[in-house]
Amino acid sequence: MQSVMTSALLTQVDHDLEWNAGELGCGELVLELRQRMRQAPGKVFKVIALDAGAPADIPAWCRMTSNILLAHDPQSRAFWIRAKT
Repeated sequence: MQSVMTSALLTQVDHDLEWNAGELGCGELVLELRQRMRQAPGKVFKVIALDAGAPADIPAWCRMTSNILLAHDPQSRAFWIRAKT
C-alpha cells in the first residue's frame, strides 16, 4: 500500500510540471490528466483540482492506472502525482 503525504501545512513538493484543472469534473479531469501524463512519463505533476469529487477521484484513478499519488494538500486542493514510466 502506498503512503500519501497529506497535511494542511503542506506547501511545496518538488514537481516538473503544473496543471490547474480548475472546475473540471471527474471524466474530463482524468481524461486530460491521462493525456498529459502520457506525454511526460516519470515526471511529477502538480495538479490543482477544484471539483468537489477530486479528493476521491484522483487517488482512485492513480491506483487504477499505476500512477503514483505522492501527496495531497486539501487546503490548496493540490495533488502531486508521478506519471508511470
